[in-house]
Amino acid sequence: MTQAKIRHALSVTREADFAAWYQEVIAEAEMAEESGVRGCMVIKPWGYGIWERIQHLMDARIKAAGVQNCYFPLFIPLSYFAKEAEHVDGFAKEMAVVTHHRLIQDGKGGLVPDPEAKLEEPLIVRPTSETVIGQAMSRWVQSWRDLPLLTNQWANVVRWEMRTRMFLRTSEFLWQEGHTAHADRADAMAETLRALEMYRDHAESDLAMPVIAGEKPENERFPGAVATYSIEAMMQDGKALQAGTSHYLGTGFAEAAGIKYQDREGGQQLCHTTSWGVSTRLIGGVIMTHGDDDGLRVPPRIAPQQIVILPMLRDDDGDEALLAYCEELRAALASQWALGEPVRVLLDKRAGKATQKRWGWVKKGVPLILEIGGRDAAGAQVSVVRRDRLWREDGKVNFVAQSREEFLAAAVGELESVQASLHAEATARRDAQIHRGVTDLAGLEAFFAEDKRYPGWVELGWSRPTGAALDAVVATLKALKLTIRNTPMNAEPVSGTCPFTGEPAVERIYVARAY
Repeated sequence: MTQAKIRHALSVTREADFAAWYQEVIAEAEMAEESGVRGCMVIKPWGYGIWERIQHLMDARIKAAGVQNCYFPLFIPLSYFAKEAEHVDGFAKEMAVVTHHRLIQDGKGGLVPDPEAKLEEPLIVRPTSETVIGQAMSRWVQSWRDLPLLTNQWANVVRWEMRTRMFLRTSEFLWQEGHTAHADRADAMAETLRALEMYRDHAESDLAMPVIAGEKPENERFPGAVATYSIEAMMQDGKALQAGTSHYLGTGFAEAAGIKYQDREGGQQLCHTTSWGVSTRLIGGVIMTHGDDDGLRVPPRIAPQQIVILPMLRDDDGDEALLAYCEELRAALASQWALGEPVRVLLDKRAGKATQKRWGWVKKGVPLILEIGGRDAAGAQVSVVRRDRLWREDGKVNFVAQSREEFLAAAVGELESVQASLHAEATARRDAQIHRGVTDLAGLEAFFAEDKRYPGWVELGWSRPTGAALDAVVATLKALKLTIRNTPMNAEPVSGTCPFTGEPAVERIYVARAY
């Protein structure tokens, strides 16, 4: 099969312009659009439906771990941040600040802040909630009996971004943020790593997105954290995407907020705290992991609709029988369970040609698309195409004709197969783009030379430098537009020297270009 035989649904391919392809997928799949406010987006029903699926699956995991959902204010007093100097410094350039509570007319037909309505204390539009949740924890925790305290919230946050891209880096985004307090370091670290594993399994099992879980280097830690861990995913252009983080915060936040407890002996102790979160950035990761030159491909676990039925309506007397057949098929499919939940199936009865509607659903990435004509209904047949197997060798759409009963018997297995196939494809692509032959800085620079369009990642030995030595490494990588992603968990022992310091390597790291 040659590419020339295939007429793709999108106007630009991944190979020609990956960034433009990404934006076109979002537009053509009707996932999101510009809002009129720089860095903010309107998430349309299909895009938000994917987020709802992610939220549903993740929330079940969170609650299964004994974490309870809460909600905390959007506005946080500036004084809360001032108590944690290192934390506020890390977010200072990204904070949106509210200073007035009223507008007045300016006499020129416009509105301006009322000078008489200046707030006594500025309010920060939350960039993250450690400070305000810390204040609540200081009230809620009194005794060792109150620990561990396990909370989570689903919310929006604002971090003022200069360079934005839908889902990947926006000034406002949706996320969940878990915040927990513990009696000691061991319990807090166990929770930090539990959350990390939860994210890893969610990405792999639900999003079909292979990731590497590991610890971030010192320079990439969350502001004020003792240790930060991440899951890192490789996009089809070889760049890394930090898809989720989990932080052990030590006792620094507890000291600033006064989160103390009386221990069993009657003494006062500081709590050890954690925080962890994933965001709508995951949707960007799904697009860039699974999308193809025809649009989005959505793993069945997170697809708002797993199967779409398209009746080939002719606006004649045969339409009634055709719709009745399709409705019976829809009901039969909806009564089945796949991947642990009832099958989500839509009968698209909108006016219009089935072929035109088909391409709309192809761009949205629906796992299974059925086209049913009058003859199919009369003969109890279906024609189905898998979104991950869209084309035949001759360049035609890969519709497979089956009897209704054959399809009903196979539908659950087909959805499970699509889920597994997308994960296997992404894993094979990632593994092929992790390179281990680089041993020195010259080799690293050569590997990421400009003529390598989608180079992938490099695995290196790492001596875990700190302080000035680490700063020098970061400066070297910045000049090459590279970053250290993480040190993979449970990696094989490493030998040799670190190419940055010449010191003996003690662990492995991944170096890559990143979003």
